[in-house]
Amino acid sequence: MALAARLVEQGRFTATQWSETLGEEIRRAADAGERDDAESYFGAALRALERLTIDGGLVDRDELTQMKQAWTEAYETTPHGQPVRLPGSASRS
Repeated sequence: MALAARLVEQGRFTATQWSETLGEEIRRAADAGERDDAESYFGAALRALERLTIDGGLVDRDELTQMKQAWTEAYETTPHGQPVRLPGSASRS
């Protein structure tokens, strides 16, 4: 994932930390009976990225939860074919 690679480049966490955390999340998904496909890999990668950013102090767990809820609400209320934007964000034309 590009975001994880960028955070490694910035020294926010190491490539080893990323690899180990991603591996743990993939194993956790497999142990939970998730299918081995692109969707489960993406979910594992997202969980790994969330863990590393929270553990590294880059984001607060509550802040992350609130932001995820805001994006979900924005997605669910955006008309089909329109760009998804958070309320109050500047629009680009």
